[in-house]
Amino acid sequence: MEATAYWTIAAGQGELRREQLPEPEADQVRVRTLASGISRGTELLVHRHAVPEPVRALMRCPFQAGDLPGPVKYGYLSVGVVEAGPARLLNRRVFCLHPHQDVYVVPASAVTEVPDGVPTERAVLAGTVETAVNALWDAAPRIGDRVAVIGAGMVGLSVAALLRRFPLGRLQLVDIDPAKAAIAARIGVPLVGPDAAAGDCDLVFEASAQADGVAAALRLCGDEAEVIELSWFGENRPSIPLGADFHARRLTLRASQVGRVSPARAVRRGTSDRLGLALDLLRDDAFDALLAPPVPFADLPGTLRAMDAGRGTTLCQVISYPREGACTS
Repeated sequence: MEATAYWTIAAGQGELRREQLPEPEADQVRVRTLASGISRGTELLVHRHAVPEPVRALMRCPFQAGDLPGPVKYGYLSVGVVEAGPARLLNRRVFCLHPHQDVYVVPASAVTEVPDGVPTERAVLAGTVETAVNALWDAAPRIGDRVAVIGAGMVGLSVAALLRRFPLGRLQLVDIDPAKAAIAARIGVPLVGPDAAAGDCDLVFEASAQADGVAAALRLCGDEAEVIELSWFGENRPSIPLGADFHARRLTLRASQVGRVSPARAVRRGTSDRLGLALDLLRDDAFDALLAPPVPFADLPGTLRAMDAGRGTTLCQVISYPREGACTS
């Protein structure tokens, strides 16, 4: 069987390539893709050949082919239907951390069933919501907490969408772009600019990938409060204000990263448990606010070029792979 996959072949250039697929072995599945998602921040770095050399190994995705900067087959938000494999998975929709490809063969252990009631397009957000789940396990928000989330990108919005379920005293989403207010309203969280954000927070989640965002997070903290840092700065060395009253106020700056399960849950939860939880949480239709209308797989090379040129403010661009008779909801 042949498959078609998207490859980044040079800086700013990509193409669809044909490749041969092996027959699945007893412990493998063949998945026919229904939808995939472009994670704007990471995948545009790959598209531009802008991933710093020292971190290329860290950014390798599970079923990547080729090496960064390229040519490389990259991506990690894929939802499809199992058309060959163990009986328990046949004709079931599954999520997989796989690059953009219309059909692929992977170990059965690499796919997670999509719950009934989670639409296929929304399910592509599972990898991002999994990051947000890990951040909440790291932070452990408490009843009545005053919380701010800095940065209304995919991760920040996902964190805010989960936090709105908690009995918090206050929740604000902070971003410099007022155009994000409409998206924030759809998930039910007020968006404010950095200068209008309320201080004396118990917890601040930082997901802006900007040094100014980190500074704002520290400024919004109350005494002995905690910042959960979700941004990845690559080789950049942001200037962070750790002088002044940082020590006197006993502030905490903690890293949160999805590569490992939060220590607060690692004894009792594995990565498959965390991903399963993320998919279950995606029953919430508020997450549709993060999705752009789907474009056909055939248009993926041009879509990434348009995104790279700055056309549109899409958070997660959905790619559709139509298949007659496939289960889509």
